[in-house]
Amino acid sequence: MIIFATCCFIGHRVIEYTIELEQKLREYIEYLILNKNVGCFLFGSRSKFDELCLKIVTELKIKYPYIKRIYVRAEFQNIDKSYEEYLLKSYDETFFPKQIQNAGKFSYVERNQIMIDKSDYCVFYYKENYIPPTKKANKRGLFNKCNSGTKLALDYAKQKKKEIVIINKNNV
Repeated sequence: MIIFATCCFIGHRVIEYTIELEQKLREYIEYLILNKNVGCFLFGSRSKFDELCLKIVTELKIKYPYIKRIYVRAEFQNIDKSYEEYLLKSYDETFFPKQIQNAGKFSYVERNQIMIDKSDYCVFYYKENYIPPTKKANKRGLFNKCNSGTKLALDYAKQKKKEIVIINKNNV
């Protein structure tokens, strides 16, 4: 039985798309597949970065049919068959982490942390000068007024000593 490494993608909702960005991302994902034995890719939702990464991994799946695309839901703990079938048109699997059951609007932050915990490699689209709207902290202390969800996830990945790559328009 072959054990594959895992990679997650996390980024701001809005990205500055360029062909160079897509090319750099494609090269890095293929590098992970060929040189780091990555065969499992975890995706969140609600970001253009997620959409771009899913597009690239889906295209690479033609060349490397053994790779898996897994959608980690931050909403909808229980889904009906039709929604599952809809998701499985784009992904090979989907699941809802039980740990985020009562996280409410902070489920995306906690979902990202779970994706990072399960990953060997973390690919981020992060811009240091990005400032999200002010958010109030919840009782779990997950937000402060200066941090975006992506920044929180990046800091968490650093704390967990994950291998991190930041890809954005400025460092292509």
